[in-house]
Parts: sequence; C-alpha cells; structure tokens
Amino acid sequence: MGDDARETSVDVIQRELTAFARRARSAAARLHPDLPLVSYTLLAHIHDRLGCSATDLAAHYLLDKSTVSRQLAGLERLGLVERRTEPDDHRVQVLHPTDEGRRVLAATQASRLAAYEERLRDWSAEDLARFAAYLVRYNTAVTSDPPDTPR
Repeated sequence: MGDDARETSVDVIQRELTAFARRARSAAARLHPDLPLVSYTLLAHIHDRLGCSATDLAAHYLLDKSTVSRQLAGLERLGLVERRTEPDDHRVQVLHPTDEGRRVLAATQASRLAAYEERLRDWSAEDLARFAAYLVRYNTAVTSDPPDTPR
C-alpha cells in the first residue's frame, strides 16, 4: 500500500472512530441521562474488577485523577458506587458498585448489547470475528499519549 493510500485509510479510520465515539456518547445519554459514557465505563470497570481504587481507574484509562474524581463523585451522588476501606490497609479506599449500580449497569449493558446485535445482525460470523480482532489489536496498541482521551 502506497503512502497516499495509507494516509487516506488512516484518515477514514480517524473519522469513523470519531463518529463512533459521538454515537456512543449520544446512545449512553439516551439509555441513562445521568450516566455519561465515561461514568458508565468507570462503573463497568469497577464492577468487572470486583472493586478498584480511583488511582487504578486513572492509570487504566490514562485519565487525569481530577477527571476520575469528578466522575466518581457523580456516581456516588447517584448512589451507584460506594467506597469501602481496604481490610488489609485502612488508608486505601476501594470502589464498589452498589446494588443500584449493578442494576443500572445490567440494564444499560442489555440495551447496548441489543443495539449492537441489531446493527451487526447482517454481518457474517467471519466478519464479526475479524472486526473484533482488529478492535482488540487497535486497543492493545496503546501509547502513553492517546489521540482522543475522554475528559
């Protein structure tokens, strides 16, 4: 592939990923108006990890601690996340989803999955597997300075 074709492809990828991110934010707002996409992502991560610290979240998503702190404050105000003292080290607070947080997360995940299923229903299993592999490959090639860090 020549340099021009490569540049064009990268340009299309950038444009389409930007459109994807905008649609994802819009869909998240419709599913739960009080739960922005970044907050949803943090809540899902806390749930999947069976608890974690704010510092872990900031490091994992390459976000400023202040951004994580604001998002967590919103999740706490909504009653979706609670802080618990780590039994082995009382200086460390671990975030956990509340019962309501788990309920909202499950409902939101079900709605999102249904939307993806609908959008991808005509794709072959081979196309889905290839697309999934490309997304995993792209997302594991993380740099220390991602182009569009959500704030």
